[in-house]
Amino acid sequence: MTTDNRQIPRVLISADRSSSGKTTVSMGIMAALKAQGYVVQPFKVALDYIDPEYHTEIVGRRSRNLDGYLMESEGVIDVFNHACNSEENDGKKADIAVIEGVRGLYEGLDAETDMGSTAQISKILKCPVIMVINARSMTRSCAALIKGFASFDPDVNIAGVVLNNVGSQKHADKAITAIEKTTGIPVIGVVYRNPELDFWMRELGLIPIPEGRKTYDRFAERIKLIESTIQDSIDLDKLLKIAETAGTLDIPKNSRFEERPAVAGEKTPTIGVAFDEAFNFYYPDNLDLLKAQGVEIKLFSPLHDSEIPEVDALYIGGGTPEIFAAELSENESMKEAIQKASKDGMPIFAESAGMNYLTNKMILRKKDEPEQVFGMVGIFDCDTVYGSGKRIVTYTNAVFEKDTPIGKAGNTFIAHEFHHSLVENVSKDIEFAIDVKRGFGIMDKKDGMVVNNTIGTYIHYHGSSYVDFAKTFADSARKYQKTKEE
Repeated sequence: MTTDNRQIPRVLISADRSSSGKTTVSMGIMAALKAQGYVVQPFKVALDYIDPEYHTEIVGRRSRNLDGYLMESEGVIDVFNHACNSEENDGKKADIAVIEGVRGLYEGLDAETDMGSTAQISKILKCPVIMVINARSMTRSCAALIKGFASFDPDVNIAGVVLNNVGSQKHADKAITAIEKTTGIPVIGVVYRNPELDFWMRELGLIPIPEGRKTYDRFAERIKLIESTIQDSIDLDKLLKIAETAGTLDIPKNSRFEERPAVAGEKTPTIGVAFDEAFNFYYPDNLDLLKAQGVEIKLFSPLHDSEIPEVDALYIGGGTPEIFAAELSENESMKEAIQKASKDGMPIFAESAGMNYLTNKMILRKKDEPEQVFGMVGIFDCDTVYGSGKRIVTYTNAVFEKDTPIGKAGNTFIAHEFHHSLVENVSKDIEFAIDVKRGFGIMDKKDGMVVNNTIGTYIHYHGSSYVDFAKTFADSARKYQKTKEE
């Protein structure tokens, strides 16, 4: 099998709609290939944190996101090539890539184009598609569905089918015959109905891996069952032959991941990244891009550590702090350390849930239960509310109106919002640095609360899309480092 990243074998796992089983099938395929000795590089279409955590858990390589709306074609290929070339925990470059799609194959930004869709990524990466079909109560109709999807866009190469949620061998045989005789597309796998293959879910999707590993009985056992079931259900030889039909890519000459030239006499700035069960939503490319800018990354835990490490900036990302509100509230020394760092002018970037942690209080509201209130860090003079019933998932277009640790006045960007909390009781003295053109923001189309040199946003950024992010944040850390030495 070739390891040339212009032609690296690859498959994209998609479906006709959400909840068809593509996440389960994708993870099983990744596990099966790894078990056969392949170095598997996983990917997820669109900006999502949790599914990639599962990919990473299974193959031992960090899963990356590919988004055709946020990243132009060259950016998608750059992220793909960088990931496949990276020598991760196994110390090797990837020799096959498995990409999990999002929603239905053709679902995207609008009704008239494939912008932001799984189909768009398949065309950018010249990648064959494996369709996962929830075959419950369907046999011959599966053929009609596949034929329609295959003819809808002739530039999308649907090269194989996996039937999921199948009730019996007879059920499978009828569906396979109908699909293969009608469309000529091979069925390469059949997954029989088993409720034990379902995952634990919550408002915004799957339970994050760090939380699930700690709080759910049989969590690891459930993942192992999914791996073994899919391994026994997929014809890997057929899948590998399909993967080898992927086209040759034009690799960008200038990569966003090229290392910043070292400057004589300059010290390496360090950014502390909050990472534990409460905060674990980070795009690996953001951390890689910061490293490419000459930054050292130090992980710390707002849940378990008593203070922040010796660093020049803090990055507190997204996650599920509402699940651990009591523990976060009780860690007074950590809250005091972060508050002091902010008062001292340290650059702090708090992203979505990270921002919620830096408000005055976290208020948890559940139907028919007393309201719970927990004290948080208190940098931003407002409160966070979970349980309002509001759910925000959208792309965001915005512009910085003033300088911040992650962006300068006039910087425009495309990003996304992904949360089910709200911010209330916002002080009239709060300053906002971001004007939201598309999306919601914190309030009244404003985002980016700024206090001292700390910025909190409901916006999630991907450094391959918002290219000023890594350089600006690294420069902010470098500048603060110098002030400490003066």
